[in-house]
Amino acid sequence: MVTAWDFEAVQTDGKRVKLGKFRGKVLLVVNTASACGFTPQFAGLEKLHQDYVKQGLVVLGFPCNQFGAQDPGSNEEIASFCQLNYGVSFPMMAKVEVNGVGADPLFQWLTQEAPGLLGSTAVKWNFTKFLIGKDGQVIGRYAPQTAPAELAKDIEAALAA
Repeated sequence: MVTAWDFEAVQTDGKRVKLGKFRGKVLLVVNTASACGFTPQFAGLEKLHQDYVKQGLVVLGFPCNQFGAQDPGSNEEIASFCQLNYGVSFPMMAKVEVNGVGADPLFQWLTQEAPGLLGSTAVKWNFTKFLIGKDGQVIGRYAPQTAPAELAKDIEAALAA
């Protein structure tokens, strides 16, 4: 059975990271953008990170420029923006595509495991969130307009599992 632990990502510094290193933790994977109406959610994501990192939550941000070209900067510019404007201390990965033939394998898997509204597998917009349990399986998919704070109960349940 495929789990999140079978994938890897590239950090903003270009280093590859195997998601298996997070085995036993709860992941919140989010496709982000620096110039989106939902960009202020970085503050809420950082609060979740601060509130739950000691219990085993890992928030992973994946910048994406596929929606309205709202993240055109380089990986370094994006990381700097997130840190300077929102105090982001959770890991930010290199920019990825989340839809189409160039979609990152992790997002291909996430969207198959947790289809959206009416069974659609496409990510509809920036700040779509995927919660992954300690076993590496997808627990849920959350819409861009779902505020990070609204995920707290599901995160707490996943951490307690």
